[in-house]
Amino acid sequence: MYNRRKFLQQATGASLAFTIVPRFVLGGRGWTAPSDMIQIGFIGTGKQGRGLLKAFADKARVVAGSDADAQKLALFRSLTEKAYAGMGATSGFKGFREYKDFKELLAQKDIDAVVIATPDHWHAVHTVMAANAGKHVYCEKPLAHSIEEGRAMVNAMKKNKRILQTGSMQRSWENFRKACELVRNGYLGPIKEVLVNVGEAGLPCDLPEQPKPAAVDWEAWVGPAPYHPFNAVLSPPVEEDVFPNWRKYKEYGGGALSDWGAHMFDIAQWGLGMDHTGPVKFIPPAGNGLRGLQMVYANGIVLKHEDFGRNYGVRFIGEKGTIDISREYFDSNPATIATAALQPNDTRLYNSPDHYFDWLNAIKSGKQPICDAETGHRTSSVCCLANIAYWLRQPFDWDPVKEKVTNNEAAQALTKANIRTPWKL
Repeated sequence: MYNRRKFLQQATGASLAFTIVPRFVLGGRGWTAPSDMIQIGFIGTGKQGRGLLKAFADKARVVAGSDADAQKLALFRSLTEKAYAGMGATSGFKGFREYKDFKELLAQKDIDAVVIATPDHWHAVHTVMAANAGKHVYCEKPLAHSIEEGRAMVNAMKKNKRILQTGSMQRSWENFRKACELVRNGYLGPIKEVLVNVGEAGLPCDLPEQPKPAAVDWEAWVGPAPYHPFNAVLSPPVEEDVFPNWRKYKEYGGGALSDWGAHMFDIAQWGLGMDHTGPVKFIPPAGNGLRGLQMVYANGIVLKHEDFGRNYGVRFIGEKGTIDISREYFDSNPATIATAALQPNDTRLYNSPDHYFDWLNAIKSGKQPICDAETGHRTSSVCCLANIAYWLRQPFDWDPVKEKVTNNEAAQALTKANIRTPWKL
């Protein structure tokens, strides 16, 4: 049994603490009166959830949270209360509620929307249940853990007329938008290839069983996924303040191929104008290569999973030159392409200067945000299919309209959800 007071005193040290200056103090663009703030609950309050708390606390009102780890939830509550205490009485904050069971959080009528920051294997169940409960959803990337789950998420949002934003926030960064606008407007000429450098496919979980901490409800953490005994690599203690490595394992994530692919394949899709479709052929490398997968679009453009020597990023290759874009660089060959000024008649892409405000504004306006459910699903589909190609080491054809592998039964089977009872969609 853990001592909650002692834990909070220890865990809210400098490494985990943060300070928020509220928008209603700063004023300016994006200012929202406290009385008009959307009320949000968090499902998943670990490392990523704490980061998203920083993003949302001054833009909406965070009023509740749920987590399978009682210590992470307790820390999240402490940080939330500290953030609003720093804002003062004008924040309108009236307290934070903890829920061990996320279904109880979804049942709260005063919660307008939820932020889902759980492992990938939970995304679909949480999103579908949230939509059915009338909640808007901000769901971390990759949006879905399988093709079938992703389509179920899109359908649930449409059926319930709710707004979903996928956490592929690079779309709200100026350099990524500018790079894609240059590609879309022909500054590279016709595109031949796109290289995407991210890490490798997901692996089967082979971690040994470890003693489970009393604060962790492991059955609730595993939920819809195939059961594997507790190991701290999957859910590290909160005081370590690290991103957990469940992402590496196919039962819970999709390796870096999905984790970072959800960022970089997303930019490739955006730049090519493929947000509502995807590649039609997947050709894995010969042998056991960890990169080298080729994905071919119907128009002949080849998307390659390839290390082009510049860390994780995207390289667009056209007849007139190349553009390289990542979080660390934005340049071109020749150099004049990246610095070119867009012309008045050029096509402009959705301009979202703040990924989090974009979702909140979409909830109020009823218009879709920059990375809506369909867009997030199509990007996560590329990630899922890329993983399948590496797992099977077999080529296959994909029909992005019917969302079906047309010539490989083993690959088609892996597009289906693998969800345990009672969490079936």
